[in-house]
Amino acid sequence: MNAESGSADTRAQVVALARELGFDLCRFARAEMPGHAAEFRDWLDRGDAGEMNYLARNSARRCDPREILPDAKTVIVLALNYFQGAHKTHPAELGVSPAGVASKKIAAGTGVTTAIGRIARYALGDDYHKLIERKLAVIDQFLRQRDGRQKCYVDTGPMLERDHAAAAGIGWHGKSTMLLNRELGTWFFLAEILTTLEFVPDTAKKNYCGRCTRCIDACPTGALTAPHQMDARRCISYLTIELKGPIPTELRPLIGDRIYGCDDCLDACPWNRFAKVSRETAFAMRPEVAAMNLRDYLSLDDNKFRRLFRNSPIKRTKRRGLLRNVCVALGNVGTIDDLPALERAAADAEPLIAEHAQWAIERVKERAVAANC
Repeated sequence: MNAESGSADTRAQVVALARELGFDLCRFARAEMPGHAAEFRDWLDRGDAGEMNYLARNSARRCDPREILPDAKTVIVLALNYFQGAHKTHPAELGVSPAGVASKKIAAGTGVTTAIGRIARYALGDDYHKLIERKLAVIDQFLRQRDGRQKCYVDTGPMLERDHAAAAGIGWHGKSTMLLNRELGTWFFLAEILTTLEFVPDTAKKNYCGRCTRCIDACPTGALTAPHQMDARRCISYLTIELKGPIPTELRPLIGDRIYGCDDCLDACPWNRFAKVSRETAFAMRPEVAAMNLRDYLSLDDNKFRRLFRNSPIKRTKRRGLLRNVCVALGNVGTIDDLPALERAAADAEPLIAEHAQWAIERVKERAVAANC
């Protein structure tokens, strides 16, 4: 076998190996410029990417996989389900509208209702990057033995991964800009192996969204400006993860009790009624995080933060980012019982935390006054 082609037998072996490693889907697309490259450039030009400047720096390579790996013939696209079923940070799964009241719990032995923060499902457990990279390394080694040269990515490289995934038939482009699959819904990670081996490509799937606009209607901040159009600067996932500075004051009330990411457009998707619990237990919610009230996070110093979120996607925000988000959430759903923790945060040495804590204090006091009127 030469480095230009992969046999049908090798293709079947790759699919079987991917399944053995825990991937739910493994499909193939040609390594060519994806169909939405022009739309991606327009999106960057409009400024809708906000401060994600790395997207523009790599835009040429991102739009053509052959700029990444010369002689690339195939993109092997893999999907891994991360859905863990119902959990307390998602009111939609407890019979409450995602846009409705905050998640709450009764503090043990006190009878006091305390707020907890909502975390996007993908970030509840271990960091998916490292876990999936280890799996990709096994497939990479298998292909190397067949004279293939590869580049492997888990949303870490300059690739329009959803375009390649759609071309491979992993799913179709939803109006939320997320990829949808009839069996997995929206709850899956994507990974790509760019290879010099040429495999027969799979075919794209039909778009099954129809006239449905539930994802657009569910967006708390109006970040989904039209079908397949996302203004990241208004997206709660961007605001709580990618944005490094202050969250715009006018958007803070719309964030509700979300402290890391947002699943509202995904929760609203009717295709998720078919979602099955993942076989991968590493993505399950960490018990120590499940036990946290919102104000508990404000007691974390740098060392405690690193220990709590070791090998977690949440470590990406660093302490300053997460506590900024927690202050905003408390400003939206906190009570006078949270004021002592917020007042300590308002004196934090990190100005970003202190400013958001002061904003939250004012909001909590305003609600307390209004409740007594």
